Amino acid sequence: MSSRVAVVGVGMIPFTTPRNTEPYHVMAEAAARRALDDAGIEYAQVQQGYVGYVYGDSTSGQAALYGLGQTGIPILNVNNNCSTGSSALFLARQAIETGAADCVMALGFEQMMRGALGSIWSDRPSAFTRFDDSTKALQGWDEQAPMAAQLRDATAGPRAVGGRGLRRCRAGERRRRNREVHQEP
Repeated sequence: MSSRVAVVGVGMIPFTTPRNTEPYHVMAEAAARRALDDAGIEYAQVQQGYVGYVYGDSTSGQAALYGLGQTGIPILNVNNNCSTGSSALFLARQAIETGAADCVMALGFEQMMRGALGSIWSDRPSAFTRFDDSTKALQGWDEQAPMAAQLRDATAGPRAVGGRGLRRCRAGERRRRNREVHQEP
C-alpha cells in the first residue's frame, strides 16, 4: 500500500427529523453534489462508490448515486450499524491505497422512521443475539433501563473501567439516583 490518500471534497446537508426529511435518494444526491463541487470534479471522474446506510433496501446506494449519473462504476452498499460511515470511508481509502482506483466517493445517509430504534425483521433471529447474550452474562440486564445505555456500558464500560469497576460505577450511579429521588423538598 503505497498510494497517498486525501479527502478532497466534503458535502453535507442539514440534519432533520424523520417528519421533515426528504426521501433518502434526494438527500444523498444533494450531499454528493456538494462534495463534488467542493472537490472541483465531475461525477464522471469517480471510479467507485461506497455508500453507507442502515435502514434501506439492498441497493439504496445505487438509487442514491444514480441521480448523479449512471456511469457504470461499481457502487458498494455498506451496512455496519453505528460503524457504517467509517466502514464506507475505510473501504474508499483502501481502494485508493491499493491502487484499485484513483478517485472514489464515500457517501453516507439515513432516512429514519419516527420513534425508537428497533429491529424491523421479526421473522428471523436477531443479528444481535450472541452480542445480547454476552452483554447479559457480562453485566446483567435491567428490563426497565434504556437499551442504548446498557449497550453503551457493554461496549465502552468494561474497557474503560474494567469489569468489576463497571459494576461499582453502575451501583454508585443507582445510589446517586436513589438519593436524588428520595430527597426531601
